[in-house]
Amino acid sequence: QVQLVESGGGLVQAGGSLRLSCALAGRPSSTYHMGWFRQAPGKEREFVAAISRDGLTTDYGDSVKGRFTISRDNVKSMVSLQMNSLKLEDTAVYFCAASLWKMPTTTGASDYWGQGTQVAVSS
Repeated sequence: QVQLVESGGGLVQAGGSLRLSCALAGRPSSTYHMGWFRQAPGKEREFVAAISRDGLTTDYGDSVKGRFTISRDNVKSMVSLQMNSLKLEDTAVYFCAASLWKMPTTTGASDYWGQGTQVAVSS
């Protein structure tokens, strides 16, 4: 059974930075394409970023392009999301996702989910 555990969320001022991490346990992380999604209150879960098994291919949601960077370390079984120039609208619960077959750019393409970590951006 695959387990995903997110960490690194918190409160940050607009314009600041945060780094989220996702630890994968249960299977070798190189087995899975990985991604990040977020969900704000009253809104649908939104794609943020995804990375291929080998780390060579990445994809980003339009709202975070140029500000967020996804990376992975398969030796440590970790996926990270570096978030810079944070905006008020980035406030959400951020979820880590794993997909066996393709990069998880939609919720339907994700096989496993973490429990989420809260990110709050203040003015």
